[in-house]
Amino acid sequence: MGFLTNRLGWVPNLFTLGNLWLGFFSILLSLQNIGNPDLLRVAGGLIILAVLCDGLDGFAARLLNAQSEVGAQLDSLADLTTFGIAPAALMYSLSMSDLLIPVNERLSLPAGMILAGLYPACAAFRLARFNVAHDDDHFIGLPSPVAGLIIALMPLAFQETLLIPAPILIGVYVACAYLMVSTLRYSKVQVTMVRRFSPIRLALAVFFLIGVLIFLGLRYGGDFSAAGLFAIIILYIVSGLVTFILHLIQELRV
Repeated sequence: MGFLTNRLGWVPNLFTLGNLWLGFFSILLSLQNIGNPDLLRVAGGLIILAVLCDGLDGFAARLLNAQSEVGAQLDSLADLTTFGIAPAALMYSLSMSDLLIPVNERLSLPAGMILAGLYPACAAFRLARFNVAHDDDHFIGLPSPVAGLIIALMPLAFQETLLIPAPILIGVYVACAYLMVSTLRYSKVQVTMVRRFSPIRLALAVFFLIGVLIFLGLRYGGDFSAAGLFAIIILYIVSGLVTFILHLIQELRV
């Protein structure tokens, strides 16, 4: 049996490499034609698909009992590419390529590049800290796939029907970078839902959520569907801040 599970170790690793490939392709598309809205939508979509691969590699590893140290390290490298570098490239192309700080008549500092570079640095630190120590019930800091998903949804939700000023999107980008390296505790949704909901209720909740997003997409356009998912993830991000504030109030009362 052990021999069989070792032989099946390539299955979760294949999903992890799929995550890496999608992130790499997203980077190429984001930088191929700076500011091209169609390419940025595809680049964002590839990051969203990579989130699915990231979830499936862990599921496959547990299902096949094929966890390994190599797989864990490979997962971190793939996540850094897809949820660290790819979102930074996408955001740079979307809103930061024109950000320059003039020094003199001939020289300007590439402020957009510098600002974009903060995000992958924070993602790298977040992943390294997770490899060293992590909690089974909570994430310490915003998970990099969640942060990457927020950035990936921006060109899908806020370029045509819905318009949000670039400074606000950049502010969300910087906030996500900071939250990744923060010590805020975020619940592991998959763990919480499995513990509190039966498989039938869990399936119904997932189908209901998917149905709402599809309805928004068909009724109002794809931008509203993507914006709905964006709003749900923002609520998850805010939950960590709310939990922190509640704990702080309790400590002050004591």
